[in-house]
Amino acid sequence: MLRISAAASPSERSEWSSSARRRSGVRVDALTPETAASPARDEYAKPLILALLGGCAVALALGVYARLHHPSGFSLDIAGFSSPLYAKAWLTTFAVVFAIVQVVTGTRMFRASAPAWTATVHRWSGRVAILLTVPVLIHCIYALGFGTYSARVLVHSVFGCIFYGLFVAKMLTLARLEEMPRWVLPTLGFAVFVALAVVWLTSAGWLFTTKGLHF
Repeated sequence: MLRISAAASPSERSEWSSSARRRSGVRVDALTPETAASPARDEYAKPLILALLGGCAVALALGVYARLHHPSGFSLDIAGFSSPLYAKAWLTTFAVVFAIVQVVTGTRMFRASAPAWTATVHRWSGRVAILLTVPVLIHCIYALGFGTYSARVLVHSVFGCIFYGLFVAKMLTLARLEEMPRWVLPTLGFAVFVALAVVWLTSAGWLFTTKGLHF
């Protein structure tokens, strides 16, 4: 690895910079020791932080509104289910199934052996999963509010807000994906899935195990 000393002449520095620029495509003449150590981080740190802050803002706004909003005790009913609680439980279950499909296709779609339809299934399974949670969100906010009367309900309320915050953060990073390192999107995607799994365990999972598995 070439090193350029502080005592090098201007012509030697210029020759070294030109040679390095041709090899790497980076403006090494503008680098300082600090920026040279982590140029990639400087590129993605700001958009990533802004995306995370946007997600935090959404999660906080949902939590505050759900807490301050007086629960109505009822919400939109969906035909085919015995009660709004079971409608909420089954919609969340279906959302988890599609989220699993997205996780599986997400781990495979960048492989050379992956079928051409893998990326399409990945995108649409995520979209369907989110759409299925919208009636659940309406039910939770308007009918139940931000519950704190038990540990299960508190965890459910917190992770419900975190789920949408992480989803928004993930979507914001997609807008600047070319500036992000490869680990960002899979990490956020997995975090979204984990949050949804916790939401399911503290709602549908609890309902099915205590009240029975039926519609």
